[in-house]
Amino acid sequence: MDPAQLDPATLMRQSLLAMSRSTTMRDTIEKAPVSRSVVQRFVAGESTANAVAVAGELAATNRLATIDYLGEDTLDPEMAAHTRDAYLELLTALAEAGATSDGRVEVSLKLSALGQALGRDGDRIALDNARRICQAAANVGTTVTLDMEDHTTTDATLETLRELRQDWPWVGAVLQSYLYRTEADCRDLAGEGSRVRLCKGTYREPESVAYQDKAEVDKAYVRCLKILMAGEGYPMVASHDPRLVEIAGVLADRHGRRPGSYEYQMLLGIRPDEQVRLAERGERVRVYIPYGEEWYGYLMRRMAERPSNLRFFLRALATRG
Repeated sequence: MDPAQLDPATLMRQSLLAMSRSTTMRDTIEKAPVSRSVVQRFVAGESTANAVAVAGELAATNRLATIDYLGEDTLDPEMAAHTRDAYLELLTALAEAGATSDGRVEVSLKLSALGQALGRDGDRIALDNARRICQAAANVGTTVTLDMEDHTTTDATLETLRELRQDWPWVGAVLQSYLYRTEADCRDLAGEGSRVRLCKGTYREPESVAYQDKAEVDKAYVRCLKILMAGEGYPMVASHDPRLVEIAGVLADRHGRRPGSYEYQMLLGIRPDEQVRLAERGERVRVYIPYGEEWYGYLMRRMAERPSNLRFFLRALATRG
């Protein structure tokens, strides 16, 4: 298609995705004082020590954390093993810092980073790597949540979840409200002890499997949230939308849930004042902390996925500037 025929949002998305592959642009952002400080607001850094330090800073304001070692769509068994080992190192460091008791700081895993896409053996490799991480998490008193990726991996990810929960029933799941199937998945996963992070969804999905209109995605989110709040599990409300945060509180009250029987989740660097406000009110608030050498691609893809993410980033640049 001629670029001139594309709508502005599509052009912006394509430009950002192209930037995610540009080493020149990465070098520019890394070296620019203003942009570097803003990146540090959204990404903990490249090292294990960076991630542990940021989790400690959040703990000072009664915020919990879930940490993601960046990387996805791994097509190299050695890289999948490297990602597994990075999580094992992270869990050891968190335990040494006294951060893991009662799941105060947990980890989030992308199965594609652990080998899910490695041909016929991919699911088994990812499961084996995830098992190692779950056992390490159990040893230090914390939990694991499986991130959800694009719709083509949903069934495989939920199957891996079922396998892991046989030994570690506290393994968390992520569901995305923009998929038509998610209300049914919420009913399946709303049982006692089940931890479910509900988000809107960030991948570019076709109309055949996902709502395209923002209002429809929001309505689906509320329907899913009603199911989870009425269930016996532990809902994790992953949204920065003030209206959805308020609705979550109303639904929690309606179903007699006390603070501690559910939690709010937000990304590092986005609405930090609201995170602190909720925590000061006695709510459980968990912050998603990304770290690792793949931070640049992560950041650009998050900008490309939703215009609201780009607005957050540009507003932060203007504020810091």
